[in-house]
Amino acid sequence: MSIDYQSLAVEGVRSLTPYQPGKPIEELAREYGLEPDEIVKLASNENPLGPSPVAMEAAREALEEMCRYPDGNAFTLKQALARYLQVVPSQLTLGNGSNDVLEVIARCFAGPGDEVVYAQHAFAVYPLVTLAIGAKGVEVSAKDWGHDLPAMADAISDRTRLVFIANPNNPTGTVEGETAIRAFLDRVPERVLVVLDEAYCEYLAGTDDDVDGISLLRDYPNLVVTRTFSKAWGLAALRVGYAVSSPSIADILNRVRQPFNVDTVAQAAATAVLGDLEYLERSREVNRKGLEQLTAGFADLGLEWIPSAGNFVAVDVGTNAQEIFQGLLEQGVIVRPVAGYGMPRHLRVSVGLAEENERFLEALKRVLERREA
Repeated sequence: MSIDYQSLAVEGVRSLTPYQPGKPIEELAREYGLEPDEIVKLASNENPLGPSPVAMEAAREALEEMCRYPDGNAFTLKQALARYLQVVPSQLTLGNGSNDVLEVIARCFAGPGDEVVYAQHAFAVYPLVTLAIGAKGVEVSAKDWGHDLPAMADAISDRTRLVFIANPNNPTGTVEGETAIRAFLDRVPERVLVVLDEAYCEYLAGTDDDVDGISLLRDYPNLVVTRTFSKAWGLAALRVGYAVSSPSIADILNRVRQPFNVDTVAQAAATAVLGDLEYLERSREVNRKGLEQLTAGFADLGLEWIPSAGNFVAVDVGTNAQEIFQGLLEQGVIVRPVAGYGMPRHLRVSVGLAEENERFLEALKRVLERREA
């Protein structure tokens, strides 16, 4: 009699559905007989500029040490990051992307019988890590596609150990200002950790109420801020994320994170790109113009969208978005359907270069017209 090995897995893991990343260019090229260089990928919120030349040069030099293990404490990167953020190195926890850090936080501070609060339409990793550790997820209904922070505060119970807030939120692009975040934190008991996921914070427009989570750490010792080098800094393939918290919390996180979880090339590139502020500004400017281009195109097509503070925008295509997604694939354009986030009529579109955005808008127009014909 054969063993059903899936039945041996812990209960939370058995109930999981694997995270679905954006469709790779190579896979689409094989499926439809397309040339890879003719495919436009606007699915994974990547930086369309390509990597910083400064980061590329540092990565090449670091390859000479490929035979050796990385610096397990990432001394040089932590020093550079601490200077950039104006914190001390003992407040930092590095991860293989910010997803890695989110999982470590969950494993350290919640477990079976505990509750983890997060919002409807928020980042898919929050329920994934919650179920994986055997905790109970408490999903709070969204308000105007974003976080309903007063309702999330109301959802905190004696069993709550963690709250996840994505700001700006992926995939909706909504953002909460400092006033709202502070009002929420003031209501959270100190025994409950609040994780402010700021993966897209570099794209904020610079309004008076924009929140910088790191500036709040002094007032809220139960706050953990997570960020990444995968978006505006252009290092998605190298997977470098980090958390900033009190030294006490960071000490716990660093006990659990995997040793050598950020490789030598990634450390070198991330350290170097922190000094390339011109690249960061160009990334922001390309994103600002790209969002304007995409939303103007949606308006011309009579489509509604969710105003976004990230490097992507969720557009309501007025029908089952999977059909439109499939039609775009056939034309060599990859975007992201978000039905798994409870948004079956929306596509999430990453901001590309001007010509990529135009290619997408033209393809979208053809697909919509063909459907109406």
